[in-house]
Amino acid sequence: MRVDPRGMGRGGRGGGRRGGKFRWWILLLFAGYAAWQWFGSAEVDPYTGETAHYGASADEEVQLGAQAFRQVLGDANAQGALLPADAQLTQQIRSIAQRLVAKVPQVTADLAAMHNQAVPTSHQGFLWDVAVIQSDEANAFCLPGGKMAVYTGLIPVAQNENAVAVVMGHEIAHALLRHGSQRMAQQKLVQMGQVATGMAVGDMAPQQQQAIMAALGAGAQYGLILPYGRNHETQADRVGLMLAAAACYDPAEAVPLWQRMGQLGGGQRPPEFASTHPDPANRIAELQALMPQAEAFRQKYCGGQ
Repeated sequence: MRVDPRGMGRGGRGGGRRGGKFRWWILLLFAGYAAWQWFGSAEVDPYTGETAHYGASADEEVQLGAQAFRQVLGDANAQGALLPADAQLTQQIRSIAQRLVAKVPQVTADLAAMHNQAVPTSHQGFLWDVAVIQSDEANAFCLPGGKMAVYTGLIPVAQNENAVAVVMGHEIAHALLRHGSQRMAQQKLVQMGQVATGMAVGDMAPQQQQAIMAALGAGAQYGLILPYGRNHETQADRVGLMLAAAACYDPAEAVPLWQRMGQLGGGQRPPEFASTHPDPANRIAELQALMPQAEAFRQKYCGGQ
């Protein structure tokens, strides 16, 4: 039997693994590559004038959205939760959707001109559709490419078609702003950072690796992912409000709507820094500040309506 003169086996005394060094050079290489890719792919979002990064083409988004929508409809139909197309509520929701979608080209052109950008054309390839799903959840969504669903639980909270239009305008705005593609770009960056960090700590003790990876995860969550989500919600509020106003719905209904939304679940919610959505009070203040602009859109497209 060969005895290691330095201790019991290669791992040193007790056979445990010694803590290795942190490979800083791997993180430096990653930081350089990430910066080159992130800033090199930056574009100006014509709807907001802000810098944006996209992880998929507009055509890819449409395909992904259509695939996800088929899955949603299949699941809802299997559960008996999909309202038929001739149901009164479905027809009402479709009517609201049609009015909003009809104003997408005009609002798109107006916002692009406001930010001195070329008018985007990605929405021209959208395959617009909307379904109504029986659920107690007060929610709606618009997938990339224009496929929408409204849950029946939204109706008693919204209380009127103006408020429903505000919610649907908000969801449509997510698709117009290509937030799904932007989240994909963000996720790719985070995943690359996790891989690079995993390689950098590969020689360290397991406890050290776990501590560093946990710190990285928390940093990414609170420093990038959650703020990114809150900014997307604020952008969708702005663009969606203009869309609802241009479609001749009353934008002022947004304020009481989000007041009611804020009271769901007893008004209990995590602090803003730990949430993907803005604090209700901050959201309402932002919407109130946007009312003059929204009213201008309504006056332009609706006159005295």
